Amino acid sequence: MYNVVSAIVVLGILIFVHELGHFLVAKLCGVRVLVFSLGFGPKVFGVKKGETDYILSAVPLGGYVKMLGEGKDGDDDLSEEERPFSYAAKKPSRRLAIVFAGPFTNIIFAALIFAVVYVYGVPLLNSRIGEVKPDFPAFTVGIKAGDKVLAVNGHPIHSWDELSTMIKKSRGELLTVTVERRDATETFEVQPRKIETKNIFGETVVTYVIGITAAGETDILKYPPGRALLQGVKETWDIIKLTLVGFLKLIERVIPAKTLGGPIMIAQMAGQQAKAGLLNLLYFMGIISINLGILNLFPIPVLDGGHIVFILIEMVMGKPVSMKKMEIAQQVGLFILISLMIYVFYNDLTRIFSG
Repeated sequence: MYNVVSAIVVLGILIFVHELGHFLVAKLCGVRVLVFSLGFGPKVFGVKKGETDYILSAVPLGGYVKMLGEGKDGDDDLSEEERPFSYAAKKPSRRLAIVFAGPFTNIIFAALIFAVVYVYGVPLLNSRIGEVKPDFPAFTVGIKAGDKVLAVNGHPIHSWDELSTMIKKSRGELLTVTVERRDATETFEVQPRKIETKNIFGETVVTYVIGITAAGETDILKYPPGRALLQGVKETWDIIKLTLVGFLKLIERVIPAKTLGGPIMIAQMAGQQAKAGLLNLLYFMGIISINLGILNLFPIPVLDGGHIVFILIEMVMGKPVSMKKMEIAQQVGLFILISLMIYVFYNDLTRIFSG
């Protein structure tokens, strides 16, 4: 039950943010919004304010914004007074902005979440060395377990990730490593060794190491608001790149499709992060928000990405795609989405019952 509640909170907030993006840009573009719904299916609760019905629907696995003149009839049945406020009557560029706003808002929201996390502080693995492997470069030059790396080539080191990155980017060139040892500092010249290892996708890659492992110590790192926002944007960009590479590896079958998860996996992970603390849950929400934004940009007709493709075709061809072709494409897209949903549910259930 704890997992379910955590997942509903996370997904509910992210769906609201997504639909809010569509809603706000539609309003800015002069389009009348008839319905703002969280969830699909039968209406559970609702209130009408102005021209819009704000409703909560029974199935909490999505949401939608219904605009005047949207759908297969377009603005054919609208009066002359209503037509200027119709979605269909707007220029393609404005319709493109409305559709793109949902995924874009999810990505912006993720950056803001990460910024909040960095303001309150994130635990970072520091550069204290836990083990020095025999017969590796660090051992050979005299670096010892317990040393804390302060700088590499004069560049200050604040975390194990920074240290690891500097070593990997060395290309085997000699490094000047400054360490703290018993309240004193010592400097060593270390030449990284080239080795083959596995990356996070299980692929064999060439990298450079000096033969040290982390001690496991963490420091709480807090940023001032301005720097936290920049760090949040950087974190968002890094996760976007990693997510896109992950999708590519799925297509290349480097990552097996059985690793895909759906709502059940999200519920399990949301529950775990909620138990670990609010900041963990917020960070997890940011990752899911990015995934939701990217997934919605896929060129599948029933998703925002599919609508974007239709609008771009219209802008190039100078006329809208025929309604019949759009309906066929949307049926195909709906079949793809339902098939994917069934598959990820199957994966989730298989993981549960297989332990």
